[in-house]
Amino acid sequence: MKNLFVLAASFCAFVLCGCARSQKLIIGLDATYPPFEFKDKNGEFQGVSVDLGKAFAKHLGREVEFRNIGFDGLMAALKSGAIDCVISSMTATDERLKSIDFSDPYVKTRLALLASKNSAVQSLDDLKAPGRRVVVRLGTSGESFAKQALPNTPRVALDNDTSCVMEVVKGSADAWIYDLLSVTRYHERHPDATRALPKPVREESWAIGLKQGDGALKKQANEFLAKFRADGGFQQLAEKYLAEDQKLMRGQGLPFVFDL
Repeated sequence: MKNLFVLAASFCAFVLCGCARSQKLIIGLDATYPPFEFKDKNGEFQGVSVDLGKAFAKHLGREVEFRNIGFDGLMAALKSGAIDCVISSMTATDERLKSIDFSDPYVKTRLALLASKNSAVQSLDDLKAPGRRVVVRLGTSGESFAKQALPNTPRVALDNDTSCVMEVVKGSADAWIYDLLSVTRYHERHPDATRALPKPVREESWAIGLKQGDGALKKQANEFLAKFRADGGFQQLAEKYLAEDQKLMRGQGLPFVFDL
């Protein structure tokens, strides 16, 4: 009888847990990429992706929970069911589509080069010359692009932006392959040691990462993104987090990330 009672109690707890889990949208992100996803001084999640995730959950009528996961672990967390989706400046690539699904794009970005001031590199082709060295961030599309486009160029893969930038600043690497917005931003911070080479080496799109086969959530994500854009949501995010970047890029004749 006691065992039956314990079994019944366990079953009830499981059901209640399942119900609570189903009412919450669990979003995975790597909170090391301001102003898109980061933690403030109080340890609270902030940024474009966080506001977007909160708006998505509100659209679904669900509570939201963010889980901070290293970028190279986000897809594994999604496939395992530990999270419902990824909103973390993730590029929708053909390689990733083999493992997960994506919503419609909400950002268009370009891979570009942040070059060392003392390097002779002026373009991607220059990085193919003997003696060149490139730095990439681990798990990013910049890393996969470098493997494809520069197979014979020595590269170092590091796990955060600051380390990658410092490789260029010190002259340990000729260039860093990363998104154009970040390249522009980091050059502004290190104008005496770096050069921004804004000519895109590849165009990319960011999207919400989804588990393969979750067609219902994909449909809801696409409906949300269309409505959010039509209601001026992305312009509000630009004004809140990216006002100076938007002004700088448009002043240089560069397309802004929310201009699809």
